[in-house]
Amino acid sequence: MTSPQTTGTPPRTTLTRARVLESAVALADRDGLGALTMRSLARELGIEAMSLYHHVANKEDLLDGVVDVVAAEIQDAVALLDPLPDDAPPSAWKPAMRRQILTARAVLLRHPWASTVLETRTSFSLHIVRYCDSLLGLMRHGGFSWDLVHHAMHALGSRAFGFSQELFEPDGATAGSAAGGGAREGADDEATALLQQMADQVPHMVEMLAEVAHDEPGATLGWCDDQTEFEFGLDLILDGLDRLAGRAGH
Repeated sequence: MTSPQTTGTPPRTTLTRARVLESAVALADRDGLGALTMRSLARELGIEAMSLYHHVANKEDLLDGVVDVVAAEIQDAVALLDPLPDDAPPSAWKPAMRRQILTARAVLLRHPWASTVLETRTSFSLHIVRYCDSLLGLMRHGGFSWDLVHHAMHALGSRAFGFSQELFEPDGATAGSAAGGGAREGADDEATALLQQMADQVPHMVEMLAEVAHDEPGATLGWCDDQTEFEFGLDLILDGLDRLAGRAGH
């Protein structure tokens, strides 16, 4: 009689929370955030949907988990950067912080749906808190008072994590970028067409949109959040903070 160990059937991989979350991230990367449901994830894993509830309590717990996976990826990427030496001049804080934030953004560009989920979280993982703590350390190295550090984090907002929260986005813009860009481009066209119809009421808006184009494929995390706009806003804030830190030092 053949023993179960010699049948040649490969052992089934044990389902764990980590495996569930990694599969959820892969599913969202491939099909967009809208495709990430408990049922679709169960299909991805080849299990019954009820089996998922042994590892994630509900959809919100699943979203907390996938954010944690992406945050851990950001932490790993930042850890590969050259650390700021203790004897580095105070001015070194700014290029170091810029590099760290753009490193976080590079991770988000691999998971463009993640910024949408980050905006909706009411609690933060240890990875997020540790990432923020490293930014605080860079600013303290630059001579920031704790009061200025606090102001700086509010001024940076979501830019500290590598994306900007837009004033408004056409319907489907964020979902479109998460699914590969086609829906986002359609939303851009619809929004532009609508503004053209209102040209007599919003002439400055129409003129601006006729002049400005966002055409950086793969560098977008929202309707207008392309790499150029993100770096423009980030540099504006960092330059202003640098002047304030210098003034406080004097």
